[in-house]
Amino acid sequence: MNSKNIPLYQQVANMLIEQLEKGTAPWLKPWSGGGIPQLPFNVISSNRYRGINVMNLLLKGHQDPRWLTFKQAESIEATINRGEKGTLIQFVKTHQQKNMRDDKGRLVFDETGNPMSERLLLTRPIVSSAWVFNAEQVSGLPPLKKTEPLETAWDPLSRAENLLTASGAEINHCYIDSAFYDVRYDTITLPERYQFSAADKYYATVLHELAHWTGHPSRLDRASLLTQGMIAYSKEELRAEIASMIIGAEVGIGHDPDQHASYVDSWVSILKDTPLEIHAAAADAEKIFDFLMEIERKRSINLSEDAQPMLSSGKQLKFLSTGDEILYEDSIYRVEGHLKQGRLRMSQMPSGIQFSLSSTDPLYAALLAQKLHQAPALSETVEPKTEKNIYQPLKR
Repeated sequence: MNSKNIPLYQQVANMLIEQLEKGTAPWLKPWSGGGIPQLPFNVISSNRYRGINVMNLLLKGHQDPRWLTFKQAESIEATINRGEKGTLIQFVKTHQQKNMRDDKGRLVFDETGNPMSERLLLTRPIVSSAWVFNAEQVSGLPPLKKTEPLETAWDPLSRAENLLTASGAEINHCYIDSAFYDVRYDTITLPERYQFSAADKYYATVLHELAHWTGHPSRLDRASLLTQGMIAYSKEELRAEIASMIIGAEVGIGHDPDQHASYVDSWVSILKDTPLEIHAAAADAEKIFDFLMEIERKRSINLSEDAQPMLSSGKQLKFLSTGDEILYEDSIYRVEGHLKQGRLRMSQMPSGIQFSLSSTDPLYAALLAQKLHQAPALSETVEPKTEKNIYQPLKR
């Protein structure tokens, strides 16, 4: 049968079964954070691919994580090499952005003159497909460069530690040779820190258990997978392993599968019986990732001392504007547009997470302080619409 006629989840399940049996599945290979992106992302938008698309692109085995469509290649004067075949990706669209209008049907604009928009739920989800090519299949792209360390408030290990603290998860350490989450008592148990050969291995393990922690009934509620026997728990382990791979890439600590590779046979059996499980597992892994990133985003933000006078001086901009890109604590926050009730539609790079932000949120104040710190002149009140600046981190 032509592979184009096989559902995407079935194609991914087949490839994954083959690689699991060889021990080469993406999350069975350890890697460390070293400034080179590990998960596939789009060249033009810089957004990471999500859900089953992550697994599909990783399974292709390319070393370069950059992908783009034929039209995107043309737009930057790159060329798809002759004879190369594209890889199918799929997107499920559940919302659409619509420009806001007043009672007379006229567009509504924000204080900087940009149209305001609202996010509307579609009555029926729309599934769309695209064919993408890896950078190794394309001529005319610059070489992949290692990301230089940024002057930020966090290094990867402190970011992981801060996420653990912000979660409020109960974590116990004792002299054992295993790590686990117990949903009955809602606790994580780990070996003593000194039992790990390196700090990144410790954090890779604890973030994996934190992924399980999100399954508590009071959070994302995967209690049925956590308590209904080995088959169900193997499905939960599949979700946590994919999620911890994604979290490790986002936080920058890498991925260590040593503690969790014993489920390979169970995963193969599950995927052979129910290929659609890889679609569900990948989707749940993204929910785990989003849940933990939301915790991180909502943590208490303490503005630096030099930012406070800027916020109260009245000499500079007092708002974020559409098009702003602000580098803050290892992520770039992009203002995509304005929503109702003074909220902003934001995206966080490189993960591509989208969320709404109120001007009363501590993150808004922190981003504004970051922007004001690098504003070109005190006398300016509005950034030119044609400019798009990335505001560099505050020195702390």
